[in-house]
Amino acid sequence: MKLDGAKNEVDKLHMIMLFIFIAVFVWSIINPKDLFTWFLEVLPAIIGLVTILLTYNRFRLTNLAYILILIHSIILIIGGHYTYAEMPIFNWLRDTFHLSRNYYDRLGHFVQGFIPAIIIREILLRKSPLRQGKLLNFLTISVCLAISASYELLEWWVAKATGTAAEAFLGTQGDVWDTQWDMFLALIGSICSLLTLSSIHNFFLQGLCSKRGR
Repeated sequence: MKLDGAKNEVDKLHMIMLFIFIAVFVWSIINPKDLFTWFLEVLPAIIGLVTILLTYNRFRLTNLAYILILIHSIILIIGGHYTYAEMPIFNWLRDTFHLSRNYYDRLGHFVQGFIPAIIIREILLRKSPLRQGKLLNFLTISVCLAISASYELLEWWVAKATGTAAEAFLGTQGDVWDTQWDMFLALIGSICSLLTLSSIHNFFLQGLCSKRGR
């Protein structure tokens, strides 16, 4: 009975998170700054949701992973609505503190390493012979950096294919080193994630594996 009650609570939590995702998604598509940019920015969130729905019964992640995925999705969706260079709160920060740019895209790329690190760590621990240690951390960070580099290549291909239509998607804001900054921040994000969340992640993994097995 306790297990059934716990399962119902988990399912309820997941439904709440799905509702939050849908609510933010619907808000974002109402009068976005640029519809083409919106589509490009929210596409990874859509792909993530579809992947979760398709694998939910066969390979359920920890609640920590799902919460982080939701946070990442919201950041992507907000960036799609306003574009990363025009996010209002970060415009206010730029103007108030006389910053050189809107830093919302920097946050986005830091999160691009911070959140996937936990997902990759979980998959490697549950689906490979790897155990906790330096090799696990190295491979997790390497995959995060590879994802970031792949995203930069995708931005390049879209820009080449569409020309000025993808300018807001690139979001360089005049910085010639923007691509390098993006990958560096993803790298830093993945390292920070492993340093701060590994112990918490282990706790969630123990709870999940004790109920469902590896």
